[in-house]
Amino acid sequence: MFVSDCLKTNELGHLEIGGCDCTELAREYGTPLYVMDEGLIRGNCRAYKGAMDKYYGGNGMVLFASKAFCTMAMCRIAQQEGLGLDVVSGGELYTALKAGFPMDRVYFHGNNKTIEEIELAIDSDIKRIVVDNKEELLKINAVAAQKGKTADVSFRIKPGIDAHTHDFVRTGQIDSKFGVALENGEALEIVSMACGLSNIRVAGVHCHIGSQIFDLKPFELAAQVMLQFIALVKERLGLEIEELNLGGGFGIKYIPQHDPIEYESYIESVSKTVRDLCEDMKIKQPFMVMEPGRSIVGPAGITLYTVGAVKDIKDVRKYVSVDGGMCDNPRYALYQSEYDSVLANRADAPKAQKLTVAGKCCESGDILIKDIHMPEIKEGDLLAVLATGAYNYSMSSNYNRIPRPPVVLVKDGRYRLIVKREDFEDIIRNDIIPEDL
Repeated sequence: MFVSDCLKTNELGHLEIGGCDCTELAREYGTPLYVMDEGLIRGNCRAYKGAMDKYYGGNGMVLFASKAFCTMAMCRIAQQEGLGLDVVSGGELYTALKAGFPMDRVYFHGNNKTIEEIELAIDSDIKRIVVDNKEELLKINAVAAQKGKTADVSFRIKPGIDAHTHDFVRTGQIDSKFGVALENGEALEIVSMACGLSNIRVAGVHCHIGSQIFDLKPFELAAQVMLQFIALVKERLGLEIEELNLGGGFGIKYIPQHDPIEYESYIESVSKTVRDLCEDMKIKQPFMVMEPGRSIVGPAGITLYTVGAVKDIKDVRKYVSVDGGMCDNPRYALYQSEYDSVLANRADAPKAQKLTVAGKCCESGDILIKDIHMPEIKEGDLLAVLATGAYNYSMSSNYNRIPRPPVVLVKDGRYRLIVKREDFEDIIRNDIIPEDL
């Protein structure tokens, strides 16, 4: 019935997540409200780690892509489940530090790292800095030299793979702001350059071909292209690359029509490609790394809203407005992302009408779901948007000076607050009125 296994309808006809009644959660914490199912998050972590251990025999590691959902509580869950972390900013790295996450399992990505971020990474003795470009490589070498350290690095490579997804989330083709290309020789050139730097140790190569992908073939092809590059580096430079990071991008079910790949199927398929190619090319099989984010937390989250105005424009469209919007979920505005929804207070009600769910922001494009079939809805109803565990909290903003919602973690009928709701004082906290105004 629902797009996620952590949801069900209880005996009162209410939506339930992680054994908790959504109407009770809304009464306790108000709306909008992000709710995350801890049991499903942990289950997804274990599924990935178990498959990596099974098909790579311990010669690999799963990193949680923290940009999908970065809080101290989530860092602690990833740590407890034996995962590493992929961070992409000083703020994400600082969150991991404050959560007590082991730095020898942290990889730092990003296409324009600042000197301050590089210093924080090197001071923290993280496992790997993933280098995006030549200028960044030189900065890392200079900072490491100043601190008397050697930085272990990997290189982000554009493998030229078209992942058949939205243009904004395709990252493996040559026309991308991320990484260095294979086609024009940039990739080999930057690795060669790194070999001549005294405070750099070349450890691995990385690629990420896109997001929300439902096909195995692009991942297999990416593995093939990257292993060919590893063989080329060995041949031309005499350097044996010890680590291959194939990134993430695995699709999830946002709407009933979506049919995502089983995590184990992906890992099994790619591991066979890696094993066969390494044997054919006579190279040592590298330590394998992957970076799922959305597929770990996306299905585990929902967002609860209270319905306000209902506006039926005859022969045009019916708008149902809620007390959140693009400030807590900008993904429709950015990508026209699709979602499923249910009335949390009448989860078993028949879907009798087509409507559009609109937010409260002062923007015509503030839409959460367009043209969805739902039950009859009235002011005061509790609406749940499903599969919002990834990127919604991470990408939320204070547009229109709207405070960000809280995050509640649920499991086995218990609920705990992991992010407090912002208030108006939080909104103005950093404002300053100069004395001469």
